[in-house]
Amino acid sequence: MNIRDILVQKVGKIIPDRLYIQIKYLKCFGKRCNFRNPQTFNEKLQWLKLYDHKPEYTVMVDKYMVREYISDKIGEQYLIPLLGVWNDPDEIDFNALPNQFVLKCNHNSGVGMCICKDKTKLDVEKVKKNLRRGINQDYYLTGREWPYKNVTRKIIAEKFMVDDSVSELRDYKFYCFNGTVKLLMIASNRFSKEQTCFDYFDREYKHVNLVWGNPNSKSYPDKPKTFDKMVKISEKLSAGVPHVRVDLYECNGKVYFGELTFFDGSGFEKFENEEWNYKLGKMIQLPKEE
Repeated sequence: MNIRDILVQKVGKIIPDRLYIQIKYLKCFGKRCNFRNPQTFNEKLQWLKLYDHKPEYTVMVDKYMVREYISDKIGEQYLIPLLGVWNDPDEIDFNALPNQFVLKCNHNSGVGMCICKDKTKLDVEKVKKNLRRGINQDYYLTGREWPYKNVTRKIIAEKFMVDDSVSELRDYKFYCFNGTVKLLMIASNRFSKEQTCFDYFDREYKHVNLVWGNPNSKSYPDKPKTFDKMVKISEKLSAGVPHVRVDLYECNGKVYFGELTFFDGSGFEKFENEEWNYKLGKMIQLPKEE
């Protein structure tokens, strides 16, 4: 952990959540967040961070504990095989891992992740260093996404999934609102030298004019063969939740679970077309404060 990270964590710990969010929101968008009457997608995500605190959300964002949750909800056949789980990078026996695997922390959004395609070329010490940086990250403090606050930090290893029909495993992100899929995002070129592209589709798989975070691709991805099945799974996993993004994979004709995300971009991602910020905001029905 560098000096900047240490300072951010120490200072961040003494700033109340609402004030921290307001400061960061003002820095990102040049205006204050309307907590009293939120209208946009980003405003409502900030509101949900502060006022929608269901204990099960902590399990749902934990990439290790969520496995039991998914197994109970839809079945263990949708889980990517688990190769190991550890509390510290030094506990990992790399000799026991297969030639290809994925290592990641269970409590953050990719910091420290290792995608190993050939173990003979792996710099083990560098991997450990990155994992240590990841496991030391207090992900809750960076965006005040409260479900991460009480996650017991671990490192997990999963099977490296290869789809025989495509060059890269596509990640299908379903935006769900009270148990209904309203939008799908597909990321292309994530692991190539080309720029990563985000394409958005409606429930009928019609491409929508939305640019958010990354540009659209020049040629849109084909509809996945298991699209209808993925929609059903997403809606089952998102039932009773104001908003959650369900990430799934299609690999060799089968559906696999990726992760659940409550706060896309932590609610600090700018829309190129602000109309979509309001459109998606209308889809979130906020629960009443208890």
